[in-house]
Amino acid sequence: MARKKLHRPIAAMARKIREYRALKDRPRDSQRFAVDYETMRRPLTQKRLPVRAWEDVRNENRLLALLCRLPRFGVGRTVTRKSWLWAHREPCYWVITKVKADYTAENMDHGRAWGYLTFKGKTEEEVREIDKAMYHDWRIVPKHEEEAFKKFIPVPEVTVRFLPYPPLLRAMILAQWQKEGKPIMEEPVIDLKEGLASPQEWAKKKATGTPV
Repeated sequence: MARKKLHRPIAAMARKIREYRALKDRPRDSQRFAVDYETMRRPLTQKRLPVRAWEDVRNENRLLALLCRLPRFGVGRTVTRKSWLWAHREPCYWVITKVKADYTAENMDHGRAWGYLTFKGKTEEEVREIDKAMYHDWRIVPKHEEEAFKKFIPVPEVTVRFLPYPPLLRAMILAQWQKEGKPIMEEPVIDLKEGLASPQEWAKKKATGTPV
């Protein structure tokens, strides 16, 4: 028979107090993501930033560093990232719906933000927290440019049905056809529709055989 676990209210209270103190003493975002611009190190951990990020750290801004300058912390405004502008032709941006600033920061330029994400022209329906807000590559889309920035005509996707075989495999197939006496009237290609068949279809094909 298992021993009944005793309820220890004092131990439970002590555990809650330890958890509360740990939560209270944890470093804030303004301490975690602070940067010494002379040495390019974070004062809390003394970790050095990657050399490739130095230019952006000096010239670009974090998300909250931009939103703290706007009325109502920029709720309703459109923000994007420099890396998105370089990497994608389709519009990629966030529409800010909620901001929770860290009021203990010196300029209130740290905190969290939420919004609707539009990535490569496709908008998500649910609000979620904006990730990588501490990166130094955020930009605000001016109000008079928002309509043109969001304008996007989707390009129809082109589906590829057939692909050529690799050279060695192509030579092996042609040699097999020549050995069997088949006329070589067309180039051997890979049918992607058959290659992406479901496991049920493969099992059905495997079960179907020639009667002996």
